[in-house]
Amino acid sequence: MDKIQTLTSENGVVIFSKSTCCLCYAVTILFQELGVEPLVYEMDHEPDGWEIEQALLTQGRNSTSVPAVFVGGNLIGSTNEVMSLHLSGALIPMLRPYQTLA
Repeated sequence: MDKIQTLTSENGVVIFSKSTCCLCYAVTILFQELGVEPLVYEMDHEPDGWEIEQALLTQGRNSTSVPAVFVGGNLIGSTNEVMSLHLSGALIPMLRPYQTLA
C-alpha cells in the first residue's frame, strides 16, 4: 500500500499500532526509553486504518497485524522480533541513526 511506503520512507522509525494494544504501547515505550521518537500510526484512529492493517497482514507477517515496526524503511516485525533483537544486542545499533540527543 502506498501509504505504508510513504510513511516508512519519510520517517526513520514507524510503529503501526492500535490504541487498545498493550504490546504496541510497550514497544513504543521501549523505543522512547532507547532515545527514539517513533512515528506511531494508530490504525484505529485513522479512516484508512483497516486497509493498512490488511496490507500489513499480506507483507509476510504473522497472524497479528500490530505492532508492525519499521526501521529505516524495513519491516522489523512485531513485539517478538523487536524484543529478540533487543535482547541479542542488535536493536540499539539499528536504532542509533534515529536516536535523539537528550
